[in-house]
Amino acid sequence: MHRRHALAALALLSCPAQAQPAWPARSLRIIVPFPPGQATDLMARLLADQLGPRLGQPCLVDNRSGGAGLPGMEMIAKSAPDGYTLGMASSGPLSINPAVIARLPYDVERDFAPVALVFTTPLVAVVNPGTGIDSLAALVARARAAPRALDYASGGPGSSLHLAAEGFCQRAGIQLNHIPYRGSAPAMADLIAGNVGLMFDSLASALPHVQAGRVRALGVTSPARMPQMPEVPTVAEAAGLPGFEMLGWAGLVAPAGTPAPVIGRLAEEVLALVRSEALGARIAEQGGTPAPLGPEEFKAYIRSELVKFTAVARAADVSLD
Repeated sequence: MHRRHALAALALLSCPAQAQPAWPARSLRIIVPFPPGQATDLMARLLADQLGPRLGQPCLVDNRSGGAGLPGMEMIAKSAPDGYTLGMASSGPLSINPAVIARLPYDVERDFAPVALVFTTPLVAVVNPGTGIDSLAALVARARAAPRALDYASGGPGSSLHLAAEGFCQRAGIQLNHIPYRGSAPAMADLIAGNVGLMFDSLASALPHVQAGRVRALGVTSPARMPQMPEVPTVAEAAGLPGFEMLGWAGLVAPAGTPAPVIGRLAEEVLALVRSEALGARIAEQGGTPAPLGPEEFKAYIRSELVKFTAVARAADVSLD
């Protein structure tokens, strides 16, 4: 028995080590911590459709929504770091949750390897036409004359819509009354109905309502005017707030420990796509702007956004714990 085991061991030692198959050797999964149809999900599907052929393997989108993105992000963090499970993560899970939730089931710096930022998208301040407010300057003047008299809606406490409005209030030196909703869709429905006067919403979501005249756009939170509505000024210029900028964004991440060559290949392919005219046009159709940043730049961007959102959340005493 001992002699047979010894011979088997010698045989194994004498065989050359089997080479690992080149990556990728099978399909990839991109986890989206939001439901289908949400902006990050739409962008993930656009990316997956074009990334698959470049890698020679299918890229499948897997929606794992709920709980401010926590379940999906935890799943990404705990996945094998082999390059076959990735995540399409946005400003909420990566830079807002750490600012408003003390105990997260993941650590952004420890558990994720940034691959590439894909797009940014501004929010737009919109009002019900019945308010009689036709500019951000008029809004600020009314709010200063009657603090907290004007209600504003958000997609929920600690959401990007909430923090963008609070950041605006802080910079403008005004006070508005926050009415949180469970998502931006019911908030927009109540804005159109006239039950609230104002909200900050994503450009993609608000644009059809602006074009139909159901709501009035006062300013976008991007540093420059958006081509989808060039007549609408930036919040910075409309309210006299130099440097004001609050963007939504999303990019590709991998579990920490994913091999550097895999991260490098993914980043190369994703950045080439984001810089392409074809995908850039599709991103613009969804109300976004292509924003190609590689791993190190994306990592620094996540950190800078966390600093910004933490400052706004602390000043407004926003916490989800």
